[in-house]
Amino acid sequence: MSAKHESPSVAVERALAMLEAVAQEPEGLSNAEISRKLQIPKSSASYILRTLEKQAYLNRDPGTGRYRVGLKILSLSRGALTGIDVREVALPIMRHLMQKTSLTCHLAILDGPEAVYIEKVEPEGFIRMDTWVGRRMRVHATSVGKALVAHIPQARLEKMLSERGMEKRTPKTITSVPRLLKELDKVRTQGYAVDDEENNMGARCVGAPVFDQNGAIEAALGLSGTISQVNGHTMPRILEALKDAARHISMQLGYRPPHRRATTA
Repeated sequence: MSAKHESPSVAVERALAMLEAVAQEPEGLSNAEISRKLQIPKSSASYILRTLEKQAYLNRDPGTGRYRVGLKILSLSRGALTGIDVREVALPIMRHLMQKTSLTCHLAILDGPEAVYIEKVEPEGFIRMDTWVGRRMRVHATSVGKALVAHIPQARLEKMLSERGMEKRTPKTITSVPRLLKELDKVRTQGYAVDDEENNMGARCVGAPVFDQNGAIEAALGLSGTISQVNGHTMPRILEALKDAARHISMQLGYRPPHRRATTA
């Protein structure tokens, strides 16, 4: 069957898979790389890529032949993000947190088995985090991912992990369910999560949960920097600022922490 005559459902599935694959690669992908990565015949890939390029969902670099996501995608993302009030509440607090710590600040939500960045505030300077709004992250290897899943039922978490697996991103990545569960116990106790070069070598990140008015997880707030920026000396100050910011966002969403009973001697 030629590319032009394949079933509409197959063509749509392939087109969406191509968009997702290209979106995950900042340097873009060539036709051959997309075909190989997604196991799609090159002729079919070429036809779909030309259509996506014509509609401005992808851009092709004439020099390298590599495809990158086009600006038209932003029109779709705006619609998806319109109803997420947490972004509006969090943004000014994120800006203040970024200025206070000089680190890149992210806001993420749980979408299926992955954490997705829905907002980002970045300081000026030479050190830039290779992240973007819309990036999908593995929950077991990121601080915001751990913060998000630490407060969901264990059965749901294990189902998510079985669907996506626990990819070994770096030599430090947690790749077993028992070890991750132990880590998440610490997250709940401490009120924050740490990604110590578990997703990218040379990067250290911290994340804290954001709760809604019902006490359920709404999002996770994260700070990302290099291992020289986030170290034993700076960590206490960074964590204090992060948890305070996450608490302020939660309270503006209507969350009220449970009162602790006073103990008597």
